[in-house]
Amino acid sequence: MEYNTARNHLIMREYGRNVQRMIEYILTIKDREHRQQQVMAVIELMGTLQPHLRNVEDFRHKLWDHLFLVSDFKLDVDSPYPIPTRETLRSKPDRLPYPKKYPRYRHFGKNLEMVIDKALKEKDPEMKEGFTQVIGNYMKLAYGNWHKESVHDDAVKSELAIITDGKLQYMPGAGAPSSSAGFNLQGGDQQFRTGNAAGSGKRKAYQQNKFKQGGGSGSGKNKHKYKNRNK
Repeated sequence: MEYNTARNHLIMREYGRNVQRMIEYILTIKDREHRQQQVMAVIELMGTLQPHLRNVEDFRHKLWDHLFLVSDFKLDVDSPYPIPTRETLRSKPDRLPYPKKYPRYRHFGKNLEMVIDKALKEKDPEMKEGFTQVIGNYMKLAYGNWHKESVHDDAVKSELAIITDGKLQYMPGAGAPSSSAGFNLQGGDQQFRTGNAAGSGKRKAYQQNKFKQGGGSGSGKNKHKYKNRNK
């Protein structure tokens, strides 16, 4: 009995021991044409053992790469694809150059610093004021994302002044309706509600009177109607 401890190392377990033995046998074949035929048969067998590779693009290219890997890159046959080497197949990819950004105020992020720098360099007063309002609103939004409670406008104003050394002044409530507009709107709302209440009271009284006036006659008509029907 042959134990696994006495066998050589299994290079690719997904193909099994028998496929590796076939490839080792192909290495001993001296006739190149016969060796090529055996390799094509092994490629078909490997594709049958790994059906999930058929959904992968260039799955036959992967099979040929696995064939040379199992043979320890010693197999001398003709391949329809570039023959891989040990260095190319096991080479490590280059390290990705991740951007290294260290924001000064990490709870606001790096983008806010970029907007602040652009606002400080802006020469148009209106554009600069618009940038300041956008920055203050974003600071309130960022605070709300990290805290369950809302932040006061004065806190945002003071923090923005500290960050920009007083160069940007956030104006809380800029663009909001004035108190007089709010008073007129409230008065109109009350007037609208009063009108609705009066109209609903008149409509209710009219319906009740109509029911009282037409109820008796209607009941009488229905009474004679039913009486005639019974006859």
